[in-house]
Amino acid sequence: MDCVFFGRAGGYLVVFDPVRKINVYWSEIKSETLAEYRCARDTLESLGFEIQAIVTDGKPGLRPLYEDIPMQMCHFHQKAIITRYLTRRPRLGAGIELRNLVHEIGQLDEQSFTEKLRCWHSTWHVFLAERTVKPETGKWHYTHKRLRSAYRSLKSHLPYLFTYQKYPHLNIPNTTNGLEGSFSYLKELVRVHRGVKPDLKHKIINAILQKRPTKS
Repeated sequence: MDCVFFGRAGGYLVVFDPVRKINVYWSEIKSETLAEYRCARDTLESLGFEIQAIVTDGKPGLRPLYEDIPMQMCHFHQKAIITRYLTRRPRLGAGIELRNLVHEIGQLDEQSFTEKLRCWHSTWHVFLAERTVKPETGKWHYTHKRLRSAYRSLKSHLPYLFTYQKYPHLNIPNTTNGLEGSFSYLKELVRVHRGVKPDLKHKIINAILQKRPTKS
């Protein structure tokens, strides 16, 4: 499950079934809230769906909402989070090593990745603890705040990065790429039909979500 937005016009929350490769739920939304995700679950279960597992982008607050269901953190989004903190070409050695480790995530199991992350932190923990003091105020902040945030993101999501390996019988994808393909298509569609009236655009998007097999 994931959301797609079209600027200030709002967007859609979409739930994709990777087995049948169809969207089983979508709702027009103004913003991405936990209430919208709760509504998605309640609606699907009221229709008789059994949610065996979910793949998400790691939105804060979703874990309690789906704590009884196996949750997989999307590897694509995790890599994007790390890139946002470290850039595509980090200059610091610690950043280069951490980014390289994240890009190995799809080839590792949980134990191997956890051990490599532990070794990375053991190597760089003194560096991560460095502080910068402002002489005029005496106040301080961590010198490498973005690197610390990248590491904290991995530590926070670690219990959910390898769920797909723990439940092989469920064939859980490790990314939301099944949705990303259709989102790219929708955004291009909206861009091309930029001048159409909102009602018509709404009908076009709903028709696509309902009838078009989502790309995997």
